[in-house]
Amino acid sequence: MRVSKLMAERGLCSRREADVYIERGWVFVDGERISELGTRADPSVAIKLDKGAQATQRQQITILLRKPVGYVSGQPEPGFTPAVTLVLPENQYRTPDAPLFHASHLKGLAPAGRLDIDSTGLLVLTQNGRVARQLVGENSTVEKEYLVRVEGRLDAESLALLNHGLSLDGRRLKPARVEWINDDQLRFVLNEGRKRQIRRMCELVGLRAVGLKRVRIGKVKLGDLPLGQWRFLRDDETFAA
Repeated sequence: MRVSKLMAERGLCSRREADVYIERGWVFVDGERISELGTRADPSVAIKLDKGAQATQRQQITILLRKPVGYVSGQPEPGFTPAVTLVLPENQYRTPDAPLFHASHLKGLAPAGRLDIDSTGLLVLTQNGRVARQLVGENSTVEKEYLVRVEGRLDAESLALLNHGLSLDGRRLKPARVEWINDDQLRFVLNEGRKRQIRRMCELVGLRAVGLKRVRIGKVKLGDLPLGQWRFLRDDETFAA
């Protein structure tokens, strides 16, 4: 297997970053430095990063944005505005110890996961492929929590289906945690992020989602971050345990 693919699968970095690190001689396979792209190795090998790669990763920033309705999280179609356009100095939620925004922070900054145009709440944008893979990789186990305002009636059987028993696009959904928190609002906790998943889940049991807010990703909460503002992920924060 290609070393770059192994590195990505282990969450060390993205495949693109792996290629850069290999070219710079920053990767050790079973203690041997490699520098040739396309190098293959047994899947059981030990892989370590040089201090140069580790320093590069520490410099890569991750941003938390409270996305308003009306912005798309990823690559926009004509006429739609991407949420990254809100990452401006005047929209930074400043605390005394927060670093200053610099234009270099926008280079390679990309959303780690989707939040559709009609939804609001916590959106993560990062320069760090390791963080992105942790949140949206095929084997990601990081929870995402949503508050969802709904219209319609829901019996106990349908609530059980929302928790465990629905399929989308011919594929079974992972078990979820869904519960009422008041007369017209549900809490969803998911371990995956299919396109418009919650809205489609609601439709399958006769509900209509009329408002959706993401309030937590892993151990990181939206908190009191104002709408349309952003802040840097702090050094003491991590998405997974």
